[in-house]
Amino acid sequence: MNPQNVLILPGWRNSDPGHWQSRWQNAYGYTRVEQHDWQRPLRGDWISRLEDVVLACHTEQAGPVVLVAHSLGCLQVAAWAAYSRNTHRVKAALLVAPADVERHDLHSTLPSWVPVLQQRLPFASVVMASSNDPLCALARAQHFAACWGSRCITTGPCGHLNTASALGDWPDGYAQLQQLIALGSASGGAFVDAMQNAATQVTT
Repeated sequence: MNPQNVLILPGWRNSDPGHWQSRWQNAYGYTRVEQHDWQRPLRGDWISRLEDVVLACHTEQAGPVVLVAHSLGCLQVAAWAAYSRNTHRVKAALLVAPADVERHDLHSTLPSWVPVLQQRLPFASVVMASSNDPLCALARAQHFAACWGSRCITTGPCGHLNTASALGDWPDGYAQLQQLIALGSASGGAFVDAMQNAATQVTT
């Protein structure tokens, strides 16, 4: 598939140059979905922006879209999928460290993102969650994964899986992305079914 159809979806305040998302973008030519306002994110604006970028991808010639989301970007994927009529353009999503914006401390800061959309995603997906994420308890990440029909993989105590986690190029995460790209492209709906059957699986 065309690497430009791998869409990088950072969370609140964007991903800095040392973040694994930025490293992957620079190394592999992936496309970052830029937002008009990273500091004061509004869910409706972020959904609209993702819709525009997905529609701009030439899926007929370049293959399907794969989403790579972090933190608030995971909730962006869930909200977009709940409302968009173009989810068929997306083959799979890697959802890393979803933020629990329904917590009191985050709810007051990001009110437009509540409630978290929890409908089943219509494409294959993997949630990767840390056991000590300060923005989302592991049980909540597992709950989101189950609602979204995603396989859930725990990484151990790695914080918010961001630059502060010192992941570098994060080869473990990249391996999961490559599996989504390869298996999703190779087996289509059968892969989606297999991923959904394993939705509640947790590995370490």
